[in-house]
Amino acid sequence: MKEYRTAAREAQAEFTEKRSRFLGYIKPVSTEEEALAFIQAIKTKHWDATHNVYAYCLREGQTQRYSDDGEPQGTAGLPTLDVLRKAQVTDTVVVVTRYFGGILLGGGGLVRAYSHGASLTLETAGVLQMNPCKIGSLHCDYHQYGRVASLIPQHGGTVDDTQFTDKVEIFFHMPGKDWQEFVRELVDSTCGQAEVEEKGEKFFAASVNFLQEK
Repeated sequence: MKEYRTAAREAQAEFTEKRSRFLGYIKPVSTEEEALAFIQAIKTKHWDATHNVYAYCLREGQTQRYSDDGEPQGTAGLPTLDVLRKAQVTDTVVVVTRYFGGILLGGGGLVRAYSHGASLTLETAGVLQMNPCKIGSLHCDYHQYGRVASLIPQHGGTVDDTQFTDKVEIFFHMPGKDWQEFVRELVDSTCGQAEVEEKGEKFFAASVNFLQEK
């Protein structure tokens, strides 16, 4: 499992360029079916638009797709896709809708407008860093609880739940790169008495960044 970046949430943004109205829509997705359904929903919503340009990137099959939707080739879909590529964002779909305002933008103007629309929308959504983490649980005695619980965040982990019975059971997740060092220190600090078990792996959100368009 490898870390990745995706849109933090579904969002939209809007701007006007020489009387043409541009509306950007973005959504985190995990499959091509979800991406295509989102694109179709925007096309249905804006059935009267001049163009509904889209692009999406997926981890699944390393898929990248785009459409100029009637704009001159290379002036709309590819610049939109390039915004996702440069931000290293995947599992994300973007649609930039245009209502023509009567003034031609030219090839360069179209590239800049669609790039701006995609960037502005991605900036509005934010970029979420997703890290692969190991899911674990451990048992310890009550007198060891304070020390054991503090070791988890010290190694970048997060406690998800704690149950108190005859012993303390802690459920947590932690970046895989920190797991072995955590286990070694846990064994040392409890003289091997605390029992830890790895339950599997899952992606967890690490942080949200709001990009500033250049």
